[in-house]
Amino acid sequence: MIDLLYQTSNRPRIDFKIVTGIMGGLVFFLGVAMLFPFFVALFYNEPSWAAFLYTAVPSMLIGALLFYLFRPQYELRMREAFLIVTLTWFIGSLIGAFPFTLSGTLQSYTDAVFETMSGLSTTGATIFGGATSDGVQNPAIEDLDKSLLFWRSLSHWLGGMGIIVLTLALLPLLGIGGMQLFKAEYSGSTSDKLTPRIQETALLLWSVYVGMTFVQFLLLWAHPSMDWFEAINHSFSTLATGGFSTKNGSVAGFDSLYIDLIVTIFMFLAGINFAMHFKLLSGDAKSFFENREIRFYTLLTLLFIVLISGGLWLIDNYQFGDALRYGSFQVISILTTTGFGTNDYALWMPFTSFLLFLLFFTGGTAGSTGGGIKMIRILIILKNVGREFKQIIHPQAIIPVRLGNRVIESSILKNILGFFVVYFIIFVIGSIIMSFMGYDFMSAMGASIASLGNIGPAWGEFGPTDNFAAVPYAGKWVLLILMMIGRLELFTVLVIFTPWFWKN
Repeated sequence: MIDLLYQTSNRPRIDFKIVTGIMGGLVFFLGVAMLFPFFVALFYNEPSWAAFLYTAVPSMLIGALLFYLFRPQYELRMREAFLIVTLTWFIGSLIGAFPFTLSGTLQSYTDAVFETMSGLSTTGATIFGGATSDGVQNPAIEDLDKSLLFWRSLSHWLGGMGIIVLTLALLPLLGIGGMQLFKAEYSGSTSDKLTPRIQETALLLWSVYVGMTFVQFLLLWAHPSMDWFEAINHSFSTLATGGFSTKNGSVAGFDSLYIDLIVTIFMFLAGINFAMHFKLLSGDAKSFFENREIRFYTLLTLLFIVLISGGLWLIDNYQFGDALRYGSFQVISILTTTGFGTNDYALWMPFTSFLLFLLFFTGGTAGSTGGGIKMIRILIILKNVGREFKQIIHPQAIIPVRLGNRVIESSILKNILGFFVVYFIIFVIGSIIMSFMGYDFMSAMGASIASLGNIGPAWGEFGPTDNFAAVPYAGKWVLLILMMIGRLELFTVLVIFTPWFWKN
């Protein structure tokens, strides 16, 4: 025991052996995940089976070897957890890109990494269907092998609930200090444990996630316009709030009110904290319906559905039924950062377009698969604004910010205000870089916020019917980094670039 305490106290500030060992386990898991599209390729007799096999086998071998050689012996600390989570998304995208290039589908490795990061970060921006900046024509989505389509959707599904959380659920050996990984991945949002053991919490969350995916799959498959393959792909993308589709025209390609309705409902559900779903399914309906964030999320959704659908009906001259159908779908798609499309919102009149643009700065609830700023942060900021007005009228009073019966601590307020400031600084920097590359005002801002907010389709040259193929290669790396930063809630990634992270 004394020797163990001595060794623990003399550990370096960042134990790279632990980082390497856990990263090995995660790479092994990524290799296992690639076996699923490998079997899809075999099922459809597609030559891309080799690309998945040649990526999966080395990943599993190298990952298993690293985990065996550097198997964690001590408790994880927060610095190591931040580094592991950031490396997981970055290295995962580098590895996951190989099937696109090895199969000959994409000539550019940058394009392949962009598509994979877009998948794992649940962004949904794509480079398929357009020509690159050097004139190479990327294939259309509907021309891809089914195994590659499946890999795109599967990367959404894995990234949605989180590779880290899934690993904690399936590989208890990585559970040493697992709560640190859990907190690092969901930095700044809800990471409350449902049970005392983190592996059990992860498993419960994934059980709800899998169950909801299966229910949506059955409902979509029941419609004659979707076969089982399209149903499972769209279920993966919906529950992950990702947005990759098997159609060039996204969900609009099915032209079905029933499909639109099912996808709309499950997008809305995916934007709610999955821990609250578990409580509801466990019979604790009171906690679910009295949750202030869920109430605010629902109210804001209904408000924008009324405003935008009304605008489409009264200003854009849509039939009332079509206005409600397209308005509801697009509001929930953007608000939850899913990015599916059933109508080209770039052609809407300024009133409806502007309202939809505001939703690019929202996001689902904390603990959901949605990206963006998150409802809880917006709600607390609004509460703080209300407090400031009260303080002006009663300058001597001590007026706390309350969320229900809970007083929000000043440290939490500072954290949220800091998040807003950093979020908008990064958004502005991304917009400036894109404008420097020659894009107009709306295209530059749209690409930046759509990447940072993990939304996918944007504005201008990156609208719902367009793609990101023509972005210069340097610009694609900027955008995919924004996707990763947004997916990991800013600070998890940014903290490793500060000097304090590397000092005692």
